[in-house]
Amino acid sequence: MPRMIVALMRHGEYQQLPDTPSAHQPFALTEQGREQARQSASVLVDILTRERLTLCPDVDSSNLLRAWQTASILCGDLAASCDVPVRHRGFDALAERSLGSAANLTVDQIEKILAEDPRFEPAPANWKSDSHYRLPLQGAESLMQAGARVARHLDKATTTLAATAKSDTLKLVVGHGAAMRHAAHKLGVLRFDQIAELSMYHAEPVLLEYRPGRDWLHVGGEWKVRHQGDEHAD
Repeated sequence: MPRMIVALMRHGEYQQLPDTPSAHQPFALTEQGREQARQSASVLVDILTRERLTLCPDVDSSNLLRAWQTASILCGDLAASCDVPVRHRGFDALAERSLGSAANLTVDQIEKILAEDPRFEPAPANWKSDSHYRLPLQGAESLMQAGARVARHLDKATTTLAATAKSDTLKLVVGHGAAMRHAAHKLGVLRFDQIAELSMYHAEPVLLEYRPGRDWLHVGGEWKVRHQGDEHAD
């Protein structure tokens, strides 16, 4: 059976609102973020050549603008470099963790809402990075729920691809750091304690191999090691 490699890629740099934990902010890439996406295309071409992989023509991304733009830039550059048609497809399933009705409010505003609603307990001190905590607000989800959602997309996409692929194949998926790390945990790639210890570099691929019937395997690319005091802004 041909090898199925997924290149997980965090979007390029964008300007996040200060003290606002929602990752559903609708802002575009910065110029540096666009340059990061352009540079990553050549990295992927090198991987394809070195590993003798065929590029899957369908590139999946989150529909949040920064991920969608990153994937669009990559598609254009990869199509030109590989001389093959590349299609970009957006999926809500690849979005970062949702804070539901608290989207794009500040930390103080969110905590004030919880304090003033008699139905809710105060959020724990580390609620923004707690993998299992979900704000008790409509539409909110935990980081682990977001990771499970992304993991389901990856499993479905690679299972479908493996059924028809005739050669070792690389599939590119562009999304968000926290949801992808939690997905990697769900797929058996990261231990739970590693989720908080690691992040992802902007527009740099982490390569996972899909192995039917077994856990996935990390086969290339570097996770970013978090340092004490780093913001969890994915």
